[in-house]
Amino acid sequence: MAENIDVAQAAEALSAPGSVLNHLLMRDEEGRVRHEFVEELTRAIHAADRPLLCEVVAELHEADLGDLIAALEPEDRVTLVEITGTDFDFSALNEVDDAVREEILEELEPETVAEGVRELESDDAVQLLQGLDEEDQEEILEKLPPPERVAIERVLLYPENSAGRRMQTEFIAVPPDWTVGQAIDYMRDTPDLPDRFYEIYAVDSEQHWQGAVSLDTLLRARRPVPLVDLIEEDRRRVSVLDDQEEVARMFGKYNLVAAPVVDTTNRLVGVITIDDVVDVIEEEADEDLKALGGVTSDEELSDNVWTIARGRFNWLLVNLATAFLASSVLGLFEGQLEKMVALAVLAPIVASQGGNAATQTMTVAVRALATRELGSNNAFRVVMREAMVGFVNGLAFAIITGVAAVAWFKIPGLGVVIGLAIICNLVAGALGGILIPMVLERVRADPAVASGTFVTTITDVVGFFSFLGIATLWFGLK
Repeated sequence: MAENIDVAQAAEALSAPGSVLNHLLMRDEEGRVRHEFVEELTRAIHAADRPLLCEVVAELHEADLGDLIAALEPEDRVTLVEITGTDFDFSALNEVDDAVREEILEELEPETVAEGVRELESDDAVQLLQGLDEEDQEEILEKLPPPERVAIERVLLYPENSAGRRMQTEFIAVPPDWTVGQAIDYMRDTPDLPDRFYEIYAVDSEQHWQGAVSLDTLLRARRPVPLVDLIEEDRRRVSVLDDQEEVARMFGKYNLVAAPVVDTTNRLVGVITIDDVVDVIEEEADEDLKALGGVTSDEELSDNVWTIARGRFNWLLVNLATAFLASSVLGLFEGQLEKMVALAVLAPIVASQGGNAATQTMTVAVRALATRELGSNNAFRVVMREAMVGFVNGLAFAIITGVAAVAWFKIPGLGVVIGLAIICNLVAGALGGILIPMVLERVRADPAVASGTFVTTITDVVGFFSFLGIATLWFGLK
């Protein structure tokens, strides 16, 4: 396919019935947004060519539209939304970085945002608005009809990262005394139903949960069959206050595609579907990965220099303090280092090997804690296993490093010294890598956030102290 793609060609292809060329025209062979496509679209934005822009934008999937918005210059993003108007799918703004989304929403008129929010399902609307401050939220919500405004405001009152924040309030609820035929006729005749659903729910006159009927069960049953005969009363459900990570874990464990959400009085108030759970899994994985590197969870690729620098500063400051602590150990052996230069050259190797081993163990431990695979029932066995792994690898690298040290400095005893220190530090690193996350988890701290700094400090201190201490005893350095 040619690299230079004309937007007019894209519009023509996209407007064709059943066209599948939108993604292919927009992206290159590696799946990235084509630079030429963005340039042509930018020219169309500057020319205010609404028919062309609407043709291109209307057929794009929300994820593709989000990538396209992210590729545009900041000033062109808002213009694109304003020009395309009602043809613009506001759910695409949930596919971009938080910083980009908030920047666009703050530039748009509240009426424009409110009109876009009205076309979204409640969970998408909440995700769109929750990053804004209360004043901006209120300004947009005031433009919505009262029923829609009240529904969104109620969801925004639930704690952040709770099931209540993730649920959509559109669902199908029917009386349990209906028949299969009545339920099917209701779904056929009611225009205002969710765009996509997997089951219907039975509730009493006060909306209290009675049970669920999956669509496959419903469609296989005869019309006269009462729903009460098909209801799963023990259907797994979640509370509005449940943590979203726990909900995602339940979906994975029990292979769910949807789960009803009830409030504290067992009233059905919403539903969580698998697409919401996938978003949660991605967000939690992204947060844990950033935390392991000492990066704040809300840092985005689109953030400016000052925002990123400020977010990373605190943990760098903590690392600096712990680095001074590790360096103070070297100060204890200042005389020994002056007498044998080889010790100063080899000491970082010992500390580095221990740090790498600790990072491996810590990564496994943090993941196991997050997925609840590591707990009090298997903690001792796992800790001992990691200690033995550290010991076995320590022996192997003791031999390798010892031989290399002797060949380098021609000091026979140096191989024994560094070999023993390597063993000590790899065992210490393995124990620190698993015990520190477990302790942090026990005291309700996030193991992913704080483990790295503490584990690195332990391996540096133990590595320097063991190597220089053993060297002092072996060579009799004073």
